[in-house]
Amino acid sequence: MGGLMVARAARRAVLLPTMLTFGVIVASGGLLLMIQKGMLAEVDTLSGRTYGARSRGSGGAQSGVNTEEDWKWSEDPDYQIIQEIRNRTLQSVCKHKTMPHSILDLTSAQRRNLLKHILVNDEYKFLYCYVPKVACSNWKRVIKVLNGVLDSVHVHIKMDHKNDLVFLGDLKNSEIKYRLKHYYKFLFVRDPMERLLSAYRNKFGEIEAYQRRYGMEIVRRYRKNVGQSRGDDVTFTEFLQYLVDEDVETMNEHWMPIYNLCQPCAVTYDYIGSYERLQSDARHILQSVGAPRSVEFPQRQAWYKPITKETLHYYLCKVPQGLLNELLPKYILDFSLYAYPFPNVTDKYCRH
Repeated sequence: MGGLMVARAARRAVLLPTMLTFGVIVASGGLLLMIQKGMLAEVDTLSGRTYGARSRGSGGAQSGVNTEEDWKWSEDPDYQIIQEIRNRTLQSVCKHKTMPHSILDLTSAQRRNLLKHILVNDEYKFLYCYVPKVACSNWKRVIKVLNGVLDSVHVHIKMDHKNDLVFLGDLKNSEIKYRLKHYYKFLFVRDPMERLLSAYRNKFGEIEAYQRRYGMEIVRRYRKNVGQSRGDDVTFTEFLQYLVDEDVETMNEHWMPIYNLCQPCAVTYDYIGSYERLQSDARHILQSVGAPRSVEFPQRQAWYKPITKETLHYYLCKVPQGLLNELLPKYILDFSLYAYPFPNVTDKYCRH
């Protein structure tokens, strides 16, 4: 335990200058204050309004296509507010001299991690940065249909997450550079705490391999007596404590921050979709890249159990406030860049 305390202190010493820099940048626009005061919660961030990123009109994609639905979105005041917050925050943070401005500014480990998370489609000229627990399995299904590997997104097969997919990291440097410059690029984001809860319930409640590898590590690390545990009884609080003590650069992809997975300062994404408005955003992207009308984003499977506000409320209110305060700095960019409110675990909120 002594080693853990030393490691935590060292990580805090490294994190503090970054957090102070970030606070100065974002607070200059009043955004950090809005998030801390819960003002963004008054905007319906969970209603899933669509937001574009810094649109560039990529060469091969039809990024300039305007549809009737686009016009409806542009007239939505909630959409306009959230989009403006996202765009301004991205611009303010990413232009800072300490932030990466291209993939060449990343460390070799960061670059490898990024390139193995970007999927390539050459026929429709787009790049998709996949984020686990943000509908990436269904996006891979769509890409396999566009690649001609699957006949339909409705084919009932277990998703193979590696085969019949092209990753940007598989290509030569010149090919990577060309596609980053000319292809339409997008990713999807999700409320950070909701994503963590989804990963926790799925991996520790259903996947034996994760229970053995990560569950047992957590149990041994944070319990005085392991007892008969097989790693399948990890609590949400124990899981979050584990994340506090982990380095974000080496985390498992299912709980690594979206910022670290997709590096939105090093890569200029044309569109940032929202999990909360998955179908509409997916339809917009498929129209933008010129996909056939017959290719539709699949509906959620019947067995899927969504994370509701009530479910998230139940789990978060069991977590000590101090632990959340330690965790939030690791996901600060996911909250702030994408305009998600910090979790509310005040006594008043948790009494309801």
